[in-house]
Amino acid sequence: MTIWRPDPTALRRPAYLSLADQIARAIVEGKLEAGAQLPTQRHLAEDLRLSTQTVSRAYEELIRRGLLSGEIGRGTFVRPPRREPEPPYLPERLGEIIDLSILKPAGEAIHLERMKAGLRELADTVPASVVLSFRPNVVFPRHRAVAVEWLKACGLRDVAPGTVCLTNGATSAMTIALMTAAPPGSTVATEEIGHHTLVPLASYLGIKLCGIATDDEGILPDALERACEEGDIRAVFVQPSVINPMASLMGETRRRALVAVAQRHRIAIIENDVLGPLVEHKPPPLAALAPDHTLYITSFTKCVLPGLRIGYLVVPDRLVPAAANRHLVTNWMATPLLAELATRWIENGTAMELMLWQRRALHRRHAMAAKAFIDVDYRSHPNALHLWVPLNGHDESQFVAHARLHGVAVAPGRSFFIPPAVHKPAIRVSIGSTSEDQLRPGLERLAHLLRSDPEPALLVI
Repeated sequence: MTIWRPDPTALRRPAYLSLADQIARAIVEGKLEAGAQLPTQRHLAEDLRLSTQTVSRAYEELIRRGLLSGEIGRGTFVRPPRREPEPPYLPERLGEIIDLSILKPAGEAIHLERMKAGLRELADTVPASVVLSFRPNVVFPRHRAVAVEWLKACGLRDVAPGTVCLTNGATSAMTIALMTAAPPGSTVATEEIGHHTLVPLASYLGIKLCGIATDDEGILPDALERACEEGDIRAVFVQPSVINPMASLMGETRRRALVAVAQRHRIAIIENDVLGPLVEHKPPPLAALAPDHTLYITSFTKCVLPGLRIGYLVVPDRLVPAAANRHLVTNWMATPLLAELATRWIENGTAMELMLWQRRALHRRHAMAAKAFIDVDYRSHPNALHLWVPLNGHDESQFVAHARLHGVAVAPGRSFFIPPAVHKPAIRVSIGSTSEDQLRPGLERLAHLLRSDPEPALLVI
């Protein structure tokens, strides 16, 4: 219990919001310190002569604001001041560093040439609606119809154009999907080693995350089942097709088992499939197995071209109005010029051409990695943009610092662990983020450090 108590005479209607504001001010003014435990909802309701429901709504509002955390079986606590998360990649290139920290596809002159040609064509033939309209339904009917053809290449065969939302890439689609499937204060399950952007995004949206145990195929259905039975899980966010940090590909049997759990507990599935058709011989997407439960995300930035920041969010029919409204208030609509370019590239084959180019480039780069890491334990997939390297015996922070001193930047594994997962030292190594001429020495330097005895870095850049 804490000494500070709200002032019942200062409460105004609506009482839950007035109470929440009082507690928020006490936190800001230091009267309630980080880690302080608040009274139970029942005790505080009795003290203030309010209903338990009113106090519960106040606590939920403060959890949504990120000021409190509720822990099942323990109580409600004041959260430490929010720290802005550090990205696992270098925000900008520094000197002669070989940057293997940021996850991006390989890129060469062909990509710039295709973009220049596409923009020249747009300059002469852009439709008036693309530059003059404010209404998404006026701009995008044709784009949605063409999107259906790309989604077939991703494994979705029966998508209605009206269920496709064009977004400015996958992050925008993630935001809309989370806001649609999980209200503030609710819990979303995800892989215990998952999407690093999901952690701060969920925090900003007032959503709690629950890391679920995984194996070589990804999330374990039995572990998700237990989480659903023990807590109020509203959705599961999953990356089943190679883009996850472990670069694992979930098999069809596992996918069907995961869908069965979601259907049994009536939770939404948010499927992040940003590599789309880049992954060869993959099983059907979860959205193909459970279209009524799944919000499906794909985009062009990781499999075609980073500058083509257009994505597709496919939602169940019943969620189309909710997703459209959330898109309107966060982005209004996708950038029409880029949407037009992506649509034309699907129609004329450029998107597929660049995706197949990427697949060949990754095969070459994985061959380099296999040669450099011949005696190193790592995980990947022939179509992955990265390697996942456990740091057996090495301290993660020290290893990342050592790599920087040797001119190579990598992403620390701690950025991808979702509580309550136990952090195991590892690094993520991007193989598409630089030229092949730089990738080879970068991998060789990392392999040398991995073979060396662990040693603390005396200098940190």
